[in-house]
Amino acid sequence: MLITAEAVKVGHPDVVADTIAAHIIAEILDEEKRNGMDISTMPHCGLETFLGKGFCLVGGEVSTRVYVDMERIIRQTVLSLGYTDAAVGLNGHSMGVLLAIIPQSPDINIGTRAELGKFREIGAGDQGIMYGFACDETPELMPLTFVLVNKLMKAFEKCGNPVFAPDGKGQVTVEYDSEMRPKRVAKILMSNAIDYRYVTAGNEIEKVAKKIAFDTLKDWVDKKTEFLFNPTGEWQAVHSCSAADSGVTGRKLVCQLYGAYPGAQLGGGSIINKSPEKVDCSAVFGTRHVAKNVVAAGLAKKCSVQVAYAIGIAHPMSVYVNTFGTGVIPDEKLAAIVDELHDLSPKGMIERFDLLNGDIYRRLSKTLFFDDYLWEKTDMVDQLRKEAGIA
Repeated sequence: MLITAEAVKVGHPDVVADTIAAHIIAEILDEEKRNGMDISTMPHCGLETFLGKGFCLVGGEVSTRVYVDMERIIRQTVLSLGYTDAAVGLNGHSMGVLLAIIPQSPDINIGTRAELGKFREIGAGDQGIMYGFACDETPELMPLTFVLVNKLMKAFEKCGNPVFAPDGKGQVTVEYDSEMRPKRVAKILMSNAIDYRYVTAGNEIEKVAKKIAFDTLKDWVDKKTEFLFNPTGEWQAVHSCSAADSGVTGRKLVCQLYGAYPGAQLGGGSIINKSPEKVDCSAVFGTRHVAKNVVAAGLAKKCSVQVAYAIGIAHPMSVYVNTFGTGVIPDEKLAAIVDELHDLSPKGMIERFDLLNGDIYRRLSKTLFFDDYLWEKTDMVDQLRKEAGIA
């Protein structure tokens, strides 16, 4: 059985779009903090970024007490991702920038301000359904496919070879046995824009790419592992990023959320282009924290957690847990325990995971997981085991 996961480099135009929005929110949070922000005075942001050839449009809703220079942030972000020349598809110095920002709708605002809303609490910034997932395939309690393809992307981002322009994406296919245990990497696909200004005679780019990939995944590749690089045969950097493919916020959710692993469902909308009262953002981390702790506690080998919200209401309308037949107690009982132990309200998740920290937003576009984020901590294991009656 073969299972594949996909991921993209931070220079992919859709991730560039996400990163621009996240960096704007990060700077707003920083400025708000200098002005004495607390959860009751937090800003409310929902930003959309569109990248076209030599052009960036940022629109959406922002309600804040501070001013930030959005054009400066946009240009600095694009430049920091390696887009300093049109030869690599985008130039942060010379690209056009257009802003279309309005305040948050007053009808939404009354539901997200405790002093205004009819329930006198910080309600969800929108309705929606979000999922979190974990499994015991790796120490990270993530699918092996997802872990490996993210390692592959990081290796190409950090390789230091200027031949590989910022834009790139890949897939890793893992062979599983009949009991769903991973055996080996069967196939690797890597597509990366090539900056031909740095190509020299005898420089066999595919061999260089294969070495990076096989060195990175060395514990799982073997002599039969297939490697495919730039399958059309040509990808010039001048035809990469928004010079060839528009970038839009929220278009790489499958890559960001578990790499399309079977059972790891996709819900909600864009994640890192919103302030955390928007449960599209915060509940992605809250449900991941729940699922990871369930698996870490030994209550299941695989766990998916679904939560549903109504706009303006703080607590989830429902909490659903699916352990795919691997749970040591019934899923219904586990869902009740989760609901009791975890505060999955916007306020609860904002405070628990430090989601008004601008530095977190600056890191999120690289990965939502695999870091020392608070939602990656297995700090609920003992409580879960106790409530489940597991010694």
